[in-house]
Amino acid sequence: MIPLSILDLAPIVDGGDAAQALRNARSLAQHGERLGYNRFWMAEHHSMPGIASAATSVALGYVAEGTATIRVGAGGIMLPNHSPLQIAEQFGTLESLYPGRIDLGLGRAPGTDQAAAYAMRRNLASDANQFPRDVVELIDYLKPAEEGRRVRAVPGEGLEIPIWILGSSLFGAQLAAMLGLPYAFASHFAPGAMMEAIAIYRETFRPSAQLDRPCVMLGFNAIAAKTDAEGTLLASSMQQAFVALRTGQPGKLKPPVEGYADGLPRDQRAMLDGVLSCSAIGSPATVKAAIEAFVARTGADELMITSQIFDFHARLRSYEIVAQCALQPAGPATH
Repeated sequence: MIPLSILDLAPIVDGGDAAQALRNARSLAQHGERLGYNRFWMAEHHSMPGIASAATSVALGYVAEGTATIRVGAGGIMLPNHSPLQIAEQFGTLESLYPGRIDLGLGRAPGTDQAAAYAMRRNLASDANQFPRDVVELIDYLKPAEEGRRVRAVPGEGLEIPIWILGSSLFGAQLAAMLGLPYAFASHFAPGAMMEAIAIYRETFRPSAQLDRPCVMLGFNAIAAKTDAEGTLLASSMQQAFVALRTGQPGKLKPPVEGYADGLPRDQRAMLDGVLSCSAIGSPATVKAAIEAFVARTGADELMITSQIFDFHARLRSYEIVAQCALQPAGPATH
């Protein structure tokens, strides 16, 4: 099997708060480190009542301080919300404090709705070409110091912080290939263009100073439990979250509901079948078989596992089961 990593949204559960969600995130990272997971990533979202990782670089500092060996990074930073210099400085600070352990994944979506995006940026009039220019600008800030450079990222310049391009469409695949960067596809919630994006990325990849060959990481939902029935029940919290998001009513992560999907209208069930098609839900044997089939179909170099489970102890147990049945111990990180 291939290396596995963890994607955490620091979910705020019904009856919980952001402080507990962030403490849980650090505990999950420590758990993943002990189990041999390769990376622990957090994602930038805004104005979302059920997600506590909005200040992503701050949250990552808290997680990195509580761990020792696992790579810690953003999956991702939504670069249109920030200036490239600010992100270079923030992640330069993290890399200075936790050397050799920091990743920076970059996405071009806002991670929120238009109202919140406007509240952050004050200006939504950027064109589609701005994201590639911003990525290149950020990479330049991380290069070694040069005489005459007027704007410098301090900390940041001269630090080897791996840059990843994130995406759920063909755009990110093309950009990652053109720049010679590793590519992470959001197949855990938007799998529609996955196979085409992987093919384009691999076929058009150009080697770079960071990477000499294509490297694909794919998002994957894994809800592992003692039995298939228990896994299906635990997965209903994730299903409720997707239905709430797609109907414009995002909220905190809800407790599981027996037979939840069976009671949904046909269109909502079809939506869940689509967005959650890259998932393994059930017993250890079921999860192992699903992960192996997914890797065989995609040729992924690494999987980023996400487990939206209401009960935190059940969530820890899910990652433990996945590790026991499908995890290759992580070697020295090269990306």
